[in-house]
Amino acid sequence: MKILFFTLMITLLTLSTGKAAPAMHPLTPKEATLITIAAQTARGNIDALTPALRQALDVGIPLEDLKEILTQLYAYCGFPRSLNALQALMTVANERAVNGLPTTQGCTPSPLPNESSLRFGTENQTKLCGRPVTGPLFDFAPAIDTYLKAHLFGDIFGRDNLDWRTRELATIAALAAMPGVESQLRAHIRIGKQNGLTEAHIQAILETVAGNAFGVPTLSPFPVGQENTAYAQYFSGKSYLARLTRDTRLNAPAANVTFEPGCRNNWHRHTGGQLLIAVGGIGFYQERGKPARKLLPGDVVEVPPDTDHWHGAAPASWFSHLAIECNPAANKNTWLEPVSNADYAAATKE
Repeated sequence: MKILFFTLMITLLTLSTGKAAPAMHPLTPKEATLITIAAQTARGNIDALTPALRQALDVGIPLEDLKEILTQLYAYCGFPRSLNALQALMTVANERAVNGLPTTQGCTPSPLPNESSLRFGTENQTKLCGRPVTGPLFDFAPAIDTYLKAHLFGDIFGRDNLDWRTRELATIAALAAMPGVESQLRAHIRIGKQNGLTEAHIQAILETVAGNAFGVPTLSPFPVGQENTAYAQYFSGKSYLARLTRDTRLNAPAANVTFEPGCRNNWHRHTGGQLLIAVGGIGFYQERGKPARKLLPGDVVEVPPDTDHWHGAAPASWFSHLAIECNPAANKNTWLEPVSNADYAAATKE
């Protein structure tokens, strides 16, 4: 099933763009989650940040790594947003402890070198940028030059529990999420390329941040799309739809559907059946009269024809799946009654 999942992902990327898909998406799922976290921290959007933090811990990103990124970001988006993000992370970590969920702790940094932060930071800045950094602005305001070298590149970038590539990935995502900092964004894109990020990585980071402008975590390489207002009457909560295929001759309509936490669609059935492929977050699928099935990325659901069912997100997690219509020429969809709160709670109880 996992091999089928990744094969279909690559095939659908090809169909949706008309071009050969790369062998692998440039961002790993963990990197995509970190980008979402950095962008929503910079925006101050705690409602969108919190499920992204849950997703990060679910996929095994160490707690110490998340602390380090959120602490670093104060240098780019200010103490208030960094502190609010750390408060959200602490709340999520405490929730996991109460519920007995495992959390990867990670490593704390080694002690900084016993030397001048200014000298150490200047060396780091030169390595990061590939050359010494000077300019008229720093001559005009030498204090900011000292703070950048000693504190940002010495005290912060000198901490070794995160590599510079990851730090730049988070920095670029945060700057891309904020208006009015284009020159700094361009500078960090150059620094990122100096430290292992490719042009494909940069493009994917910028697309991911842009796709999150309305506060939806990016859970997979597929686009989130726009709010699914055309079918809102058939969903309990908000959902988002991105159609992946355009050519009707392919006879394989496919879309990425993203559900906010707790959102699910009504009971419904398809005369020709449906194929669902979970690509991000945690979800559930249930056929009438049967126990619900928990869905994680890579799980595949073959929905039989004329079978009453529903699918959607877990109560505390965003969820994305690919929906592929089977036998589209003759496939008719019939919407039925909403899934009651009581039935949803019973189905998703773990």
